[in-house]
Amino acid sequence: MVENAIILFRSFSAFVLLLIITRILGKQTLSNMNFHEFVTAVVMGSIAANLAFNEKLQTMHLVISLAVFTGTSYLLSKIVVKKRNIRMWAEGTPTVIIESGKILDDNLKKNNLTIDTLNQMLRQKDIFDYSEIEYALLEINGKISVMKKKQHQNVTLKDLRKGSNASQKMPIELIMDGNLLEKNMKVNSIQPDWIIEKLNARGKKVNDVFYAVKGSDGQLYMDFYKDKIQHPIDIE
Repeated sequence: MVENAIILFRSFSAFVLLLIITRILGKQTLSNMNFHEFVTAVVMGSIAANLAFNEKLQTMHLVISLAVFTGTSYLLSKIVVKKRNIRMWAEGTPTVIIESGKILDDNLKKNNLTIDTLNQMLRQKDIFDYSEIEYALLEINGKISVMKKKQHQNVTLKDLRKGSNASQKMPIELIMDGNLLEKNMKVNSIQPDWIIEKLNARGKKVNDVFYAVKGSDGQLYMDFYKDKIQHPIDIE
């Protein structure tokens, strides 16, 4: 009877601790789990299970282990927000797996993705014909994102007004976290002077920009660190 009560208490304690840890680590852990969050979740789940049922291990040792993994994951999540190179190492980067309706088989192999799995992921997006796809990317959370060719996209009011048949292009990220993405610019033959000139026209500098991208329509879109929003809202 006493043993059952101990297991009941330990199980309840493990549940409460994991609930608190999840709140500390934030919403990102629940929505789009990346590499380091996946590792943290697996390890902490194992530790919590031992805390609940394994009476041979001391409770304090397990609690210390949970605290260490929580602290490490929390610290890393704060670092990756500010350091893009560390973020790319810890979380990985999206991979183009289809371009202009053609499957990039080398990229499939690199990500251990079979053609059957790819077909299933595309069917879940109501796509049965590769020729409809301009670009498909495998995101860092394992999901697939698809940009259809212009003629296969849903018609919007803007399309009706423009009547444009121009081909679609992938958006090009130019600035992230106040840093020029020189590799992206070089690959796409974009001169740094071009974006600096655009910034000067707005009275801004590169380090004022949180995110800048050249959209699929060829236009430059920028988001600044200070957006002059007086009362930002975060719905809990």
